[in-house]
Amino acid sequence: LVRLEELGMLLLSILLFSTTGYAWWWFLVLILVPDLSMAGYLLNSRLGAYLYNLVHHKGVAVLVYGLGYYFVDPLTQMIGIILFAHSSMDRMVGYGLKFGDSFRHTHLGWIGENEKTE
Repeated sequence: LVRLEELGMLLLSILLFSTTGYAWWWFLVLILVPDLSMAGYLLNSRLGAYLYNLVHHKGVAVLVYGLGYYFVDPLTQMIGIILFAHSSMDRMVGYGLKFGDSFRHTHLGWIGENEKTE
């Protein structure tokens, strides 16, 4: 049910993107850019989780989009849409916000082959 809900939010993001006037190839190029926030994991799990969660938090995405809407800035709107779309896409496939102990430990549970049981 959560995955179906996230699919709906991803489709909403695509609809919003269509209102920006940007070419569709921008969506395809930028949809994975938020995953660059995982680079924080190269230093340690706590920093990695913080950066990942900041970039993948839907509230941040809505705030960025809202600022773009308020200031009539299509670029900022597009960034907010991409952040929202990416987060929905991630959650749709089972990736959630991270806990500081492990990349695999998310608010949706453990990810990976050897999922831990709670």
